[in-house]
Amino acid sequence: MTASEMKGRQYRTSEAATEGHPDKIADQIADAILDDVLTRDPLARVAVEALVSGSYVLVAGEITTGRELSLARVEEIVRGVIAEIGYTNRELGFCAANAEIDVKLRRQSSEIAAAVGAAAIAPQEVGAGDQGIMIGYATKETAEMLPLPSVLAQGLARQLAIARKRETLPFLRPDGKTQVTVEYENGKPQRVEAIIVSAQHQLGAGREALNDGIRREIIEPVIPAYLVDGNTKFYINPSGSFVTGGPVADTGLTGRKLLVDTYGCAVTNGGGALSGKDPTKVDRSGAYAARWAAKNLVASGLCSEAEIELAYAIGVSHPVAINVTSRGTGSLPDEKLRQIVLDVFDFRPGVIIEALHLRKPIYRQVAVYGHFGRPGLDLTWEQVNRAEEIRRAGFAFI
Repeated sequence: MTASEMKGRQYRTSEAATEGHPDKIADQIADAILDDVLTRDPLARVAVEALVSGSYVLVAGEITTGRELSLARVEEIVRGVIAEIGYTNRELGFCAANAEIDVKLRRQSSEIAAAVGAAAIAPQEVGAGDQGIMIGYATKETAEMLPLPSVLAQGLARQLAIARKRETLPFLRPDGKTQVTVEYENGKPQRVEAIIVSAQHQLGAGREALNDGIRREIIEPVIPAYLVDGNTKFYINPSGSFVTGGPVADTGLTGRKLLVDTYGCAVTNGGGALSGKDPTKVDRSGAYAARWAAKNLVASGLCSEAEIELAYAIGVSHPVAINVTSRGTGSLPDEKLRQIVLDVFDFRPGVIIEALHLRKPIYRQVAVYGHFGRPGLDLTWEQVNRAEEIRRAGFAFI
């Protein structure tokens, strides 16, 4: 979106989901298995998917590792994730103790393995684990360098989990979703237009107590008061009662919350799921590298918004296409910003993996509440350690 296209009034919306949402349960299971495998074998190839429905959990995919991964170990990981999320009460219908777990794992295709290459021999020449398009984005709009609606929606979802676990709202249950619409004027956020909080609750929770409690304990601590006015719309459990939740109410699948995981509706979505994949899969490493580059570009001061698009072919190390746009906010033309990014960053998967230390068990922590803009986590792709180098490169064009 160019600066001219941002003139006038606009409304931008983002949503988020709690850790007890079925799709997020699936993401966390997949990434917990990935982390466990990488702990014992950093060079393992992993592509794991999970499905949760009713009391049933299916884990399927491909894992190639030199260390044994028993079915019993996978089941232990799955039950641990379910319990940690908060599904420990059989009355919820989905419970760590009695979930039926079905494991269907096999080795990675030999053709895919050959295309990726031998990382131990030539890391810089590792081929992309698949074709695809990855998007990275950053903006000065918030301290997290994320769109304001995304920051607010994720904040509400985290606050639901905090209130449930601390029992400040003891009627809450693990499942929940949030959504925030922000009104913009000439590209700048002005106010919150609408707030949606859908929170699973125990039977018998009164409507008034639910509304008052969520406003007091969830919305007010997260949404700045100056963004709320008399016209802001509040929708708390707009469908009414929300007693039956989690996989009992809705089937969950890995990778079905891509906009929740990334930047909301403000940015083009590349389409590749993040969770359950080792970093040779550019859906993951490419997305992290694109965010890293975009964030450093904005931090350099050469633009206030940056969107970076990477496209890969399976088995090919260099991206087949790289695009950089500042959406009309750059002090240099996009063509020159692109050249600076290409000079500063190497987007080959093997180089990304080494630069961002992606062979470590770091993924379960970002499987819920977003992969980006997490100040409480030490995420390498959130560092602005190349901003000064970009700034110096920019001076050469001025």
